[in-house]
Amino acid sequence: MYGPTDLKKGRVIVVDGKPYQVVDYSQKVMGRGGSIVNVRIKNLIDGSVLSKTYKGQEKIEAADVSTQNAQYLYSDGEKVYFMNPTTFEQFELPLEDAEDVPKYMREGAEVQLQSFDGRVIAVDLPNSTPLRVEYTEDVVKGNTTSSVLKDAKLETGITIKVPAFIKNDDVIKVDTRDGSYIERVKE
Repeated sequence: MYGPTDLKKGRVIVVDGKPYQVVDYSQKVMGRGGSIVNVRIKNLIDGSVLSKTYKGQEKIEAADVSTQNAQYLYSDGEKVYFMNPTTFEQFELPLEDAEDVPKYMREGAEVQLQSFDGRVIAVDLPNSTPLRVEYTEDVVKGNTTSSVLKDAKLETGITIKVPAFIKNDDVIKVDTRDGSYIERVKE
């Protein structure tokens, strides 16, 4: 159990039987009346955000969210499938709950799965991942400054903006948080 002042950013709690993560925290000290803690919390199952106020000695239940390594197997357009590499247990999530996985991860890549009450609720992707460029246009001679961007289709099917010097079959590092180009990977 947590007290209101324990609800720092990133802490996971249970509200109405659902896991929430604290995304914003502020505390107001009220003289003799103790303190009031205002938090914004994000539902880890559906992504909704709530604002809550806690006073004085209220007790807040800690959420038992566990994390495990998993291997991304494949997506069939409706669901995304994963496997625990040690127990070979398989998990599935609806595509809307794990839509970034097929965009940024190669089949067989390692990811982290978050579970609550024995049910997988979310996927944590690494911050960046290497992907091969399937197709990109050749640049016009003399137009190769690094500030010029062009489209590149990657092996997972997504298209991102890359610098002009990137060629077909180059391996690049992509930021999975926003889909941006980071750097070319040396092979």
